[in-house]
Amino acid sequence: MNSLTIAILAHVDAGKTTTAEAMLYSSGAIRTLGRVDHKDAFLDTHLLERERGITIFFKQAVLDLPPVKTGDGSETEPLRVFLLDTPGHADFSAETERVLSVPDYALLVVSGPDGVQAHTKTLWQLLEKYRIPTFIWINKMDICGRGRGEILQDLSAHLGNGFFDFAAVDASGQPASGAADIESMAALSESTIEEYLETGTLSAGSIRRLIKKRRVFPCWFGSALKLDGTDSLLSGIAAWTECPVNPKEFGAKVFKITHDASGNRLTWLKVTGGSLRVRDLIGPRDASEEQTGEKITQIRIYNGTKYMAADEAPAGTIAAVLGPESTYAGQGLGLEKDSRSPLLEPVLSYRVGIKDGTDPVTAFAKLQQLSEEDPQLRIVWNAQLKEIHAQFMGKIQAEVLTRLIDDRFGIETEIGAGEIMYRETIAGPVEGVGHFEPLRHYAEVHVLLEPLPAGTGIVLESAVSQDDLDINWQRLILGSLAGKRHVGVLTGSPLTDVKITLVAGRAHLKHTEGGDFREASGRAVRNALMRAQNVLLEPFYAFRIELPAPQIGRVISDLRGMQAVFGAPEDLGGSMQISGRAPVSEMADYQPVFLSYTRGKGQMSLRSCGYYPCHDTEKVMERLGYDPDRDTENPADSVFCSHGSGVIVKWDHVRDFMHIDSGIRIVGNEEEAPRVELGAPKLRSGSLDIDEKELEAIMQREFGPIKRPKYSNVVYNRAKEPSARSAQKKDYIIVDGYNMIYAWDELKELADTDISAARDRLVALHSDYAGLRGIEEAVVFDGYRVPGGLGSTEAEHGMRVVYTKQGETADAFIEKLVREIGKNYNVKVASSDGMIQLFALRAGVLRMSASELLGEVTLAREEIADILDDQRRTDTFSNPPRQVPAG
Repeated sequence: MNSLTIAILAHVDAGKTTTAEAMLYSSGAIRTLGRVDHKDAFLDTHLLERERGITIFFKQAVLDLPPVKTGDGSETEPLRVFLLDTPGHADFSAETERVLSVPDYALLVVSGPDGVQAHTKTLWQLLEKYRIPTFIWINKMDICGRGRGEILQDLSAHLGNGFFDFAAVDASGQPASGAADIESMAALSESTIEEYLETGTLSAGSIRRLIKKRRVFPCWFGSALKLDGTDSLLSGIAAWTECPVNPKEFGAKVFKITHDASGNRLTWLKVTGGSLRVRDLIGPRDASEEQTGEKITQIRIYNGTKYMAADEAPAGTIAAVLGPESTYAGQGLGLEKDSRSPLLEPVLSYRVGIKDGTDPVTAFAKLQQLSEEDPQLRIVWNAQLKEIHAQFMGKIQAEVLTRLIDDRFGIETEIGAGEIMYRETIAGPVEGVGHFEPLRHYAEVHVLLEPLPAGTGIVLESAVSQDDLDINWQRLILGSLAGKRHVGVLTGSPLTDVKITLVAGRAHLKHTEGGDFREASGRAVRNALMRAQNVLLEPFYAFRIELPAPQIGRVISDLRGMQAVFGAPEDLGGSMQISGRAPVSEMADYQPVFLSYTRGKGQMSLRSCGYYPCHDTEKVMERLGYDPDRDTENPADSVFCSHGSGVIVKWDHVRDFMHIDSGIRIVGNEEEAPRVELGAPKLRSGSLDIDEKELEAIMQREFGPIKRPKYSNVVYNRAKEPSARSAQKKDYIIVDGYNMIYAWDELKELADTDISAARDRLVALHSDYAGLRGIEEAVVFDGYRVPGGLGSTEAEHGMRVVYTKQGETADAFIEKLVREIGKNYNVKVASSDGMIQLFALRAGVLRMSASELLGEVTLAREEIADILDDQRRTDTFSNPPRQVPAG
């Protein structure tokens, strides 16, 4: 049986739960028709939902639709629909957005009497973001005073074009809604225009494709409470949907984490390819990634609160699985990639007070489980105040959270007043430097910070050559910056809309460790922010206000007082409408005042619309009282080594002591925007003898001042005569194969198209080099991530070519080989990998970088070419060509 996933969405009180109930009843999935007001709806099962009469938590139902005839006379296959019921209240929009990563289609419920509401627009934006084909159900038509044409115009005015009345289209899928509608549909794409001109109509398949591409949005009208029109809706879904073609290889999307009544952790996912079986391992997206999967112990197919255990979930199935403990919402499994960041973000933060004497640290550990289930419910520990803070969407969610904590954990809490969540960014480019050099540690990092467009977030990039800083160190720096929560210096709020580029860095061959670069990179970003032109951002609401014309002056005056940005009022004939945006801090409590002076005749809709520069930065900074110099978790100062111990240098003097000049210059004046000029990084002269100074300082501290004699006798060392037993050792070079390929331009270009050819070319080059120099050589290729790789050692062109086995890195093989032959050969290790070079140093063998070896090989090739030229000239002189007599 074909399967399809449909999410049902609506503004609160549009009748979404009633519509879902009617669909389940009409399809035969349930035998009793429940009602929200009777508190017996099939999907609203939680006590909180029944008390409030709203959907709070995601639910799943399964219904089967019979075949319907299509326009060409054939029948569709029976269809199994996984119906995903989502919350309708704006405070729970994050729950709705998580679900939207998995449906094939969506059903948007709109109240006929109320039309498009503010939250309807928010839901429409989410559907556009995830590119979900959408059907429209216009509900409550039994109490609506508007006609279908007027409602369709309202949809087009607020949501765009493409809304058509499909109630007149019969269940066979034959487009019979009228020539005007067919002609309008045909105009939506070039292919359908050609089809309409040739045939005078559109095929059912063409209309399905328009629906799939979100060009056409079919609309049905009726009353779910009275089961009026629901049969037509179900037939339309069966006739106008297309089941996706799923790949044979396994893939799945995780969209929700919950816990059942017994405390078992449930991972909700949609299988998008292949199938999932009990005892399968899930975990990494790629078989080459180093991670052991987690075993599936049970697969559940839920229908309301009940479930059926299954041995296998084929592609298209929505299932909850037991077993995995490290999965997370938004995770991609198998073929699937992780989901994008959510569009909706909380803008308010609340203090969670403990009323029953429970230790806050203990309570925080338990509340982390709620964060796992709802990633946008952020539970944060404030170390300075030793308080728990929660970040979420609004007051209704605060009341629900209090009840959930009490019911699940038995902890009595109270939620304080909400505080605005600010953010920070920068207005222009700035360079930051960080240095971390306590005794036997060393790292230096230079970063460039540049502003990005609103809503971009943090973007990381490296502009450093691998010859200047090993790629492993660069990855460590970028990974450290990606995992750190960067905060601004005005209020300590999260940093956003900034590009951080690594422009220079330096490591010590013996003393640098991973933690050193984490310290230096964080200090570099913080150093840049202390020197930058910082901007405080605050969240804004987008508003739409409709009110009687005589009161338009009052609302304009209020909006100006709230620092709102708005357009000219529109005359709607007896009433006025005005739209714009305003700070959340100013408009959050305005709605009750508005309803009071309009005596309930006005309508105001609000929705979050992003962050903009704060309208009262100085007051906010004074109220929050953040001191960046006292933030010990985010230091801007650097640590240098002096006389064998670490010394802290304040952020405003750090640049005078740095060991590298990054070459970055930021030029500009008040009349022109600042621009960045990139130069080549170079060592500063004062730092060239840092190792010797450090060593001397340590020696003096440990053993006292070094006493050197003023004069000393000349001592002659006579070399020993070489014995027959002490023959000179032969040279042996060990080459890190893939490191060479991606460090040499000639081989890197070849590897982009054919990695095998690049390996062969590398072996050929080294064969010539080894033959000319009379040395032995081994080229090692890393087979660590090759599934099932057994490894091999081959002799090619008089050389040893090694492919390591699965689970064995080139680093480990080279280390083992050095130990085996180090006593019998003069060993050189050729690699630009910092870890391999560090091992070579500790093992007491010589080391070469990729660029040094390239120079040696290039020189050898030139010598070989000269030898061949000389040989050809010699052969020509010794054996001149014979002249053949004519005739």
